[in-house]
Amino acid sequence: MDLLYASCAGLDVHKETVVACVRRLDAKGKVQQQTRTFGTMTGALLELADWLDEQGVTHVALESTGVYWKPIWNLLEGQFEILLVNAHHIKQVPGRKTDVKDAEWIAQLLQHGLLRGSFVPDTPQRELRELTRQRRQLIQARAAVANRIQKVLEDANIKLGSVATDVLGVSGRAMLEAIVAGQEDPEVLAELARGKLRPKIPQLRQALTGRVSEHHRFMLRLLLDDLAQREKLIGRLTERITEVMPAPFVEAVQRLATIPGIDERAAENILAEIGVDMGQFPSAGHLASWTGMCSGNRESAGKRQSGKTTKGNRWLRATLVQVAWAASHTKGTYLSAQYRRLAGRRGKKRALVALGHTILVIIYHLLRDKTTYRELGPDYFDHLDRERLSRALVRRLEALGHKVTLQPQQPAA
Repeated sequence: MDLLYASCAGLDVHKETVVACVRRLDAKGKVQQQTRTFGTMTGALLELADWLDEQGVTHVALESTGVYWKPIWNLLEGQFEILLVNAHHIKQVPGRKTDVKDAEWIAQLLQHGLLRGSFVPDTPQRELRELTRQRRQLIQARAAVANRIQKVLEDANIKLGSVATDVLGVSGRAMLEAIVAGQEDPEVLAELARGKLRPKIPQLRQALTGRVSEHHRFMLRLLLDDLAQREKLIGRLTERITEVMPAPFVEAVQRLATIPGIDERAAENILAEIGVDMGQFPSAGHLASWTGMCSGNRESAGKRQSGKTTKGNRWLRATLVQVAWAASHTKGTYLSAQYRRLAGRRGKKRALVALGHTILVIIYHLLRDKTTYRELGPDYFDHLDRERLSRALVRRLEALGHKVTLQPQQPAA
């Protein structure tokens, strides 16, 4: 088998050690191999970089082991051609396993050109990813706190959630603060309603009649303070994301926001994961596969065994499913029509994944072609094959006991 690189290295990365194996061709064309172990402190990693440079290494491959690969990548980036590889793709054949053998195996695969690097964005995008992912985690934590507040209210038999759509809206928070302060009169609490909740004051009086103890007040105060702190952190992260967002990303956010179901925050999350340069992905199918929004392709003996979606970028996948849910509830759009078309045959969950895949394909073309979304309309599928749709509708009417005769409509004069 041909050797692609005259001098390359494979790194087996751990929390406290990095095992490096260098493979290079000598003057006689034979492969010489050296292995050394380094620490993971900054000084030791600089020694690793110097040693690789002394050995004439041009390409380096390392496994994506947790977060331990990141400082090594940051130190070696720009000095060597680096490949971050999926550990699943370089699993050794059965046999003895040691860190040294792992490093040797990675170096050997790299030298023969058998490794495929993962997509690692540049530093600004990696930092943007960390910000958007941290914000997402805080939003999830905020939702958990809101659920605990609802549980405390139910324990006190306060049925505010049965009347108010948003317990933590302006009216709901005013009522919760009054309850924590010791107010128990449902008449007084109901009068704190604002806006569209005012007509529901009679129902609120009943819902706010409960048995609130000191324990309930303490728990509500604790949870409301926790909620306020998390919302403050979410606000700080949003401000920081706005500050560090590169100019091409700002323009792309506005472009993606033209797609039904995608708001500014969702667009920021999506772009932080895939960037704006679609040259990283040869086609929309490659992007969908990398995200994990494609059907599985497992076949044996001519029979398809599984169509389960593949693993991919879980952050982007979750965002796309949420966006698909929002798009499915829009009115008069192509995406909502596609969801209804699929949900009847495949079920709601599969329809959401399929709709998320469609949205991702749309995103790919918008970013690649630098254009905006063009709405196809809810009747797009009806015009694809009119005869087939007509036959289906006739069969449904005949199943109900009707005799149907179709007559083409005469064009207007």
